[in-house]
Amino acid sequence: MAIITKIEAQKKNTERVNIYVDDEFFIAIFKELVFTFNLKKGIEIDEQHLQSILKDEMYIKAKNKALNILSKADQSEKKIREKLSVDFEEDTIDSVIDFLKKYNFINDSILAQKIVNTNVNLNKCGKNRIKQNLYNKGLNKNSINEAVSEIDNDVEFENAMYLAKKRYERVKNEDKRKIYQKISQHLIYKGFSYDIVKSVLNKLLNFDESNI
Repeated sequence: MAIITKIEAQKKNTERVNIYVDDEFFIAIFKELVFTFNLKKGIEIDEQHLQSILKDEMYIKAKNKALNILSKADQSEKKIREKLSVDFEEDTIDSVIDFLKKYNFINDSILAQKIVNTNVNLNKCGKNRIKQNLYNKGLNKNSINEAVSEIDNDVEFENAMYLAKKRYERVKNEDKRKIYQKISQHLIYKGFSYDIVKSVLNKLLNFDESNI
């Protein structure tokens, strides 16, 4: 039988401990599991059986943490991995990710489309801003490109025009150069390309950049 030779708190996370069996690292677990299974230095254990039990316990805790996170807001796979990595080992996280994907609790493609729909229809953002928002959510390049490619160019132009008209009402009493600059800066900030900005301003103000 194997013997637990040391139980020590982790330096970076005092809620977790490292367990050593026969003077070799055995497993890292939550401190509460030490009390749950009455683990103490010097006791004999069935190493394989205990490891199986503890891994199951860690999986359940990791899964519950992931589901709790997802109950508050949709997350990408990358973000879930980052948040679980604070407390759990990679193999445990992999098992949880498999579970979440199997039951569609996480789906990067669907999440990307939801973000795009909100950004386009509610926030009136341009593609450049939307790409950055998707990246900030931890979505991968393929999901980002696929979701952004489905944005209708006419809708993007209409959104830019809507924002330009709103901004115009605030600056219409200024000279043409300032009007052009302030509206263009606002649209670029919202993520619209220079070509769209120029087209919108040309149509809205009936002049282009070369005339100011």
